[in-house]
Amino acid sequence: MLLGALLDVGLSRAELEADLAGLGLDHRLVVRRVRRGPLAAKHVEVRVPASGGRASRDDHLHQRARGRGRGDAHGRAYREIVRLLERARLAPEVRKLALAGFEALARAEARVHGVALDAVHFHEVGAVDAIVDLTGAAIGLFRLGIARVTASPVALGTGTVETRHGLLPLPAPATLELLRGLPTVPAHVEWETVTPTGAAILRTWVDEFCALPAMTIEAVGHGAGGDRQSGLPNVVRAVLGRSAGIGSDRIACLETNLDDLVPEHFEFLMERLFDAGALDVSLQPLQMKKNRPGILVRVLARPSEKLAVARRLFAESTAIGVRVSEVDRVVLRRESRRVDTRYGRIAVKVVWDPDGRETFSAEVDDCVRAARKHGAPLREVVRVAEEAARR
Repeated sequence: MLLGALLDVGLSRAELEADLAGLGLDHRLVVRRVRRGPLAAKHVEVRVPASGGRASRDDHLHQRARGRGRGDAHGRAYREIVRLLERARLAPEVRKLALAGFEALARAEARVHGVALDAVHFHEVGAVDAIVDLTGAAIGLFRLGIARVTASPVALGTGTVETRHGLLPLPAPATLELLRGLPTVPAHVEWETVTPTGAAILRTWVDEFCALPAMTIEAVGHGAGGDRQSGLPNVVRAVLGRSAGIGSDRIACLETNLDDLVPEHFEFLMERLFDAGALDVSLQPLQMKKNRPGILVRVLARPSEKLAVARRLFAESTAIGVRVSEVDRVVLRRESRRVDTRYGRIAVKVVWDPDGRETFSAEVDDCVRAARKHGAPLREVVRVAEEAARR
């Protein structure tokens, strides 16, 4: 549904399919315009050879849940999905979003079923179609240059759903686990409005749950789910727009003091914190008790990511405690553009000051890769990319 909404809002299908080819999974996208109640929407079906090309994704999930078809042959262990995504030819930003979504889903399944993370095996969501769905949505955010994602409080339906684990109440247990700490409202319908995969996307990709923020609306798209006969139309609505001037949001600030971490390990620690969802990481020298020299590690993250970031701090450093506070942040409007240059496609961050003036900053990772590939000076690649963005 999200992939359909992103295609409806302006995502290029050709670019999407070219990027999805990097997964190395045999599949085909079928995109068509449908009606859900009074609304027209785009419906996306991921067809795989085992499906016979006829049933929808929801049909496949319920067939597998009831034991028909190939069952576990469609499933994958969590670690297998991680290896697949790490080997895939994907933009780093896309890989990070996809890995975050599946990690959140795996942790929720592990807690619900009382097993270790390495023992998690996805049946429904481990299928090719689900991997394509989630990765495709990540590609959409990347290709559209989305700098910030907001969502309304999550509307939850009631009833039951058939799964491989038997008949389960709605919302599904994994869905509720993923929605801990997030705002929800009743949908007043007796069908599944949020799947575990959808909840994982909300948990890991949304910056803030709020009413529609102030912005200039540029496009509106609708993605269709299965046809339902009661309640609201079964669609996801995507609104694409640009903020004006100064905005604000809320972030979590995590801090810990370290005086016994090997200095050479800080670079790896910062890298792993960004992998866990950190927005920014900074290090500051300290003079601690008994005159021991130390380092203050400060991490900024979305509130929904604070526990994942704290876990990574404990796992990758000598921290035994982490201070956490949530603060309001005032931010300038910004967006990411991908520009074509003689060194390839490079991402450039564009920031508007309060008077509307633009500044351009080429993403250094893209520029480093391009400089190495073409044997060009890094500063020349940066200059060419920023000039292209200005034009």
